[in-house]
Amino acid sequence: MIELDKPSVQSEFFNQIRANLPSNITLVDAVADFLGISNDSAYRRIRGDTPISFDEIGKLSKHFKVSIDKLLNLKADSYIFSGKLANTQDHILDKWLANVLSQFEFMCNYPNCRLFYLAKDVPIAHFFQTPELAAFKFFFWQKSILQYDEMRGIRFEIGQIDAACRQLSQLIIETYNKIDTVEIWNAESINSTIRQIEFYRASDMFYSKTELDLLWDILEDLVNHLERQAEYGVKFAFGGTPESGLAPYSMYNNELILGNNTVLADFGSFKLTYLNHSVINYISTQDTRFNDYMFAGVQNMIRKSEQLNNVNEKGRLSFFNRLRSKIAKARRAA
Repeated sequence: MIELDKPSVQSEFFNQIRANLPSNITLVDAVADFLGISNDSAYRRIRGDTPISFDEIGKLSKHFKVSIDKLLNLKADSYIFSGKLANTQDHILDKWLANVLSQFEFMCNYPNCRLFYLAKDVPIAHFFQTPELAAFKFFFWQKSILQYDEMRGIRFEIGQIDAACRQLSQLIIETYNKIDTVEIWNAESINSTIRQIEFYRASDMFYSKTELDLLWDILEDLVNHLERQAEYGVKFAFGGTPESGLAPYSMYNNELILGNNTVLADFGSFKLTYLNHSVINYISTQDTRFNDYMFAGVQNMIRKSEQLNNVNEKGRLSFFNRLRSKIAKARRAA
């Protein structure tokens, strides 16, 4: 058995597990079910009456994503991150989407959760507002990022979208729209999507001009939708009305710094940071030091940004006109 230095250390370990649980699941039930022990045995471990073993620590920390470094109070300049890597061998798009959905569903289990998004690109969930944009992004990721062999020589068609992926993308945006969110944009945030469309046009990867024209239309429609969300300060379905608002929506324009697609979820009792890498991959950490540092950085960015919600009609109109102007310029070049 591992004899932890103080009962408070073991208690803190279980407090970290408790922080990761949905509000409808109790700590004792979760620990008892996972370890296959009685509730009384679980209580004794949680209270510190019974020391937990190395084996139990390993199993619990891995399953509930608890940092051993933090448990042992290590002060090394390192942080524990977790995540999966997409690749051409074992990555299946619907599994990746299911993981994205599970993250948003986890956030929805905490009514006070607030999500902060530092947008280098259009926040990923917004591409799922319409099946047309979702189809394009799926095509781009599979063909140009993951380089699936079966995508060689294939051109993009609006209607080509896997049924399971389409359903998952709809569930993702529906769930995302239930989360109180602060998005920090820059006018450059839309550039990568525009460049992707331009590259595919120049490379003759559109099945017909109909696909290209429709994609420009839908992208502009999305910008208009986000403008309305910013105006009313609530999220609602694409084509819907603000009266059916699901969650608060705050949007900022930061002219000084372009974000890096970092996402920080503040649950109140704990925080999670998701770092984007390799275009579509994310790694996450619950490390308190790291998350507090990130949270302070986000708050600093907000202070130096222009709020685009209903309090600032002039700034909002100017910002979204810039986005529409970028789309119009790219469209004329085609």
